[in-house]
Amino acid sequence: MAKEGPNWDGLLKWSIANSDGTRPPRNLSEEDRKWFMEAMQSQTVDVIQRMKEITLVMKTPEQELEAQGVTATDIEDMLNELQEHVESIDMANDLHSIGGLVPLLGYLKNSHANVRAKAAEVVSTVVQNNPRSQQLVMEANGLEPLLSNFSSDPDVTVRTKALYAISSLIRHNKPGIVAFRLANGYAALRDALGTENVRFQRKALNLIQYLLHENQSDCNVVSDLGFPRIMLHLANSEDAEVREASLRGLLVLAGDKTGGNSGGLGEDDEKLKQILEEQIKGISLMSAEDLGAAREERLLVDSLWSTCYKEPSSLREKGLLALPGEDDPQPDVASQHFEPPLRGWARTADSNSRVKKQDAPLLLGPSPPN
Repeated sequence: MAKEGPNWDGLLKWSIANSDGTRPPRNLSEEDRKWFMEAMQSQTVDVIQRMKEITLVMKTPEQELEAQGVTATDIEDMLNELQEHVESIDMANDLHSIGGLVPLLGYLKNSHANVRAKAAEVVSTVVQNNPRSQQLVMEANGLEPLLSNFSSDPDVTVRTKALYAISSLIRHNKPGIVAFRLANGYAALRDALGTENVRFQRKALNLIQYLLHENQSDCNVVSDLGFPRIMLHLANSEDAEVREASLRGLLVLAGDKTGGNSGGLGEDDEKLKQILEEQIKGISLMSAEDLGAAREERLLVDSLWSTCYKEPSSLREKGLLALPGEDDPQPDVASQHFEPPLRGWARTADSNSRVKKQDAPLLLGPSPPN
């Protein structure tokens, strides 16, 4: 439990009285100096030291923690705190230096689903836009438990968090992409698209689009695994983001000219045409407000039609492609691919920075030496 905080009203009055400019500065008495330092230090914590304490807990066997009354919620709270610390790239890289990366990866196999999910979330923060930590996680064989959770965990939240961590780990990481392909990652993505969880579907579609953008030759692999038909089905999803992501994926596949392909979706072209006609009909019935919100979808439908059938869609004839007030669209939709957000609320403090103290969820025994 956190200690009772300092007397902030007293500290404020003391600060005002000693800095109001109406009197010359005076030397602080030893008593005043001690009181002021204690008040400030009670609300700050050394980040590295705190990460060492969390590492000590993560290294403690699960059975021993349970014997001491530590719950899965306590562990989750602790991982929440760790995630805040590793939002700084320096701190993320320091996690390995202090011995905390491997125990964190071990939590991906924890018996509690909420701990597995939170551990994957922390791993994602550690590796996001961070080549050094990506390399460290790959060397620690961190991709294997992430792939296992993504493909076969019984909890869909765990699967979704693991997929997000994988996406962050292999993005702009060629060895990671190769390892993902060799581990039959595309088959796991296909299974993810077959679930009913919209959030899971979105993340899978986004990763597929990124991988095809990085390796267009993988279009053949994706087609052989039956992705086009799954994407055709998802193009009718009630979720706008799933529809758009599916259309983007289909556009990449339809424009594939590698391996002797002539473009299009082959035997699925007629099914695609039927779906696009239905979508054009639906777009034609939209209100002006809905048309504005569906701009991306309008552009994708027209681009897909033009790519597959070598003619503009009827959206152009009906004046529904470029609405009044919109710039004339010149989309390069096929080249767009999902980019993750920048490291959330990234901290710029160096490794000696101090942050406001939080309630320590767990502290077992004495702190490790500095």
